[in-house]
Amino acid sequence: MIRKLDGPTKHRLRLRAAHNKRSMEDEARNILRTALAATGAASFDLGQLIHRRFARLGGIELQLPAKDAIRKAPEPGP
Repeated sequence: MIRKLDGPTKHRLRLRAAHNKRSMEDEARNILRTALAATGAASFDLGQLIHRRFARLGGIELQLPAKDAIRKAPEPGP
C-alpha cells in the first residue's frame, strides 16, 4: 500500500475499492495502470508540447545557414 496518504484520499480510495469490489491495494494498482496507459510514451512528444506552450506567442522565421559541401573521407594511411 502507498504510505502516508492523507485521510480524505485514503477514504476515497477505500470507497472506490469497495464500489469496484476490490481491495484498496488492487484498486490503487488499477488506478496507476490506467493512468499510465493513458499517458504512455507514444503520446509524449516533447516537440509538440513545446510548440503548444509557445504557439500563442506567435512564431518567427529562422534563417538556416547554408550547408557546406561534404568533406571527403581521409585516405587510409600506409
